[in-house]
Amino acid sequence: MKKLLIFSLLAVFAFACSQSEGEKTASEPTAEVKKVDGEKIYKTYCVTCHGLYGDMGASGAFNLKTSALPVEERIKVITNGRNAMTPFKDLLTEDKIKAVAEYTMTLKQ
Repeated sequence: MKKLLIFSLLAVFAFACSQSEGEKTASEPTAEVKKVDGEKIYKTYCVTCHGLYGDMGASGAFNLKTSALPVEERIKVITNGRNAMTPFKDLLTEDKIKAVAEYTMTLKQ
């Protein structure tokens, strides 16, 4: 009986120690933070006025293909709004706003 108990304890110990440091279980948080998808957010919130390619101009929306605004200024516009554009500071996080601003730079001609 003692041998069975000792064997069981050793088996449990070996199993518990067998996971290498590089492996993670489902309950452990991942070290890599998921990247924010600016294109997906743009397609969710911005396509209605700016269009899929940034040049629709509905409701007075600026043409993002020809806009000369740098990323920093685009972040301010998305955050605080401008003219008829609604501010997104209460709807999107700073990271998401930055991701959208960076995505809009890819729409330039």
